[in-house]
Amino acid sequence: MGLFRPSAQDDAFYKLLADSARLGVDAASTLTQMLASGATEREELLPQLKSIEHEADEATHAIIHKVNSSFVTPFDHGDIVELAAALDDCTDALESVGQMVVLYRMDGLMPEVTQQMEVISRMAELTAEAMPRLSTMKELRDYWVEINRLENQGDVIYRTLLRDLFGGAVTDPIEVIKHKDIIERLEQAADAFERVAHRVETIAIKES
Repeated sequence: MGLFRPSAQDDAFYKLLADSARLGVDAASTLTQMLASGATEREELLPQLKSIEHEADEATHAIIHKVNSSFVTPFDHGDIVELAAALDDCTDALESVGQMVVLYRMDGLMPEVTQQMEVISRMAELTAEAMPRLSTMKELRDYWVEINRLENQGDVIYRTLLRDLFGGAVTDPIEVIKHKDIIERLEQAADAFERVAHRVETIAIKES
């Protein structure tokens, strides 16, 4: 548990966490654009996604530096670092999808991938909205419950996509491999946002 409840000067921790989570929203938005675009536009958008991922790395380093340079923190040092790393994992996962879509030079994606991306985008938004509430530890339960519900919804979409993929929606074996990889990477991104929610739940329980 943190050594004390933070005063105004300690808002920096919450701002840094909120900034990191907001980059997840930016990454989800950019990836949504990429998935809806043709090959040429995807290549043009990829540097933007890479830049967001780089900003997320810097945000994580800033949080770790703040923790290491602070005698007191709003809650446990290790929990802050683990939460920061979990937020960074979300952006990393989204960036990896963009990288592979461009690398594979895919002409089109399965329609349900749009549904997968909608779920992930909503998870990113809820995560960004939740970070400032860590300052009071209030109204967080609805956040992790909804994230869990969305992750379950994403699981259903993921299984449907795999069923359709191996049921003949895509026939070329190489293309099947490409589509499967993208679908699985999106599922991993959803899982990453759920891990953030688990971290938040753990912190809230400790601090209650």
